[in-house]
Amino acid sequence: MRINKYLSQIGICSRREADKLVDSGRIKINDEIAVLGTKIKEGDKITIDNKLIKPKKKKTILIAFNKPKGIVCTTNRLIEKNNIIDYINFPERIFPIGRLDKLSEGLILLTNDGSVVNKVLRSRNNKEKEYLVEVNKNITTNFVRQMSNGIPILNTVTKNCKLIKVSTTTFKIILTQGLNRQIRRMCEFLGYKVLSLKRTRIMNIKLDIETGKWRHLSSHELDSVNN
Repeated sequence: MRINKYLSQIGICSRREADKLVDSGRIKINDEIAVLGTKIKEGDKITIDNKLIKPKKKKTILIAFNKPKGIVCTTNRLIEKNNIIDYINFPERIFPIGRLDKLSEGLILLTNDGSVVNKVLRSRNNKEKEYLVEVNKNITTNFVRQMSNGIPILNTVTKNCKLIKVSTTTFKIILTQGLNRQIRRMCEFLGYKVLSLKRTRIMNIKLDIETGKWRHLSSHELDSVNN
């Protein structure tokens, strides 16, 4: 990577400003004066006016967003016009942790830190996610039992989960895994069709904002993500 690009990426200065610093002989790489176009590699010692340069620590961003139906959880803005990134229009680069399919709504987290993703999504971490689901016909005792004890989908059997019947056709379900379209596939296996699906909680982070709005996580919520 060229020295001007590197200094720009780590937040020291713009590429143009870096070129000026190089041109004036103020930048050294491994104690040798840099020239325009000089490339650097990992482990190189870079100084400006003999002061060692270190990348500025990136502040972790973690926000909660109430995704509306019709918005797609992708960062590919060229292919999908109704993408989550353009919808939120956050001033810094962020990406969704996991996804909610296009027809689903509710809570989703977004971050700029890839290390956070595994903490939330790894099923062995047993991070709970709660959903409110409406189906197209009456919920039976057998439906509750089978959904709770595991359904064979996607060449596996879903983990045991907690399901609470809310009304004749509505239930709450708490999962600790996130297979592709898991709840919809589970219901379809039992002959049910999902009419609406909303995620209302991730760990101790509750859906408490209006549809289409977002907020930063509280310190208490951040602790639950990192623990």
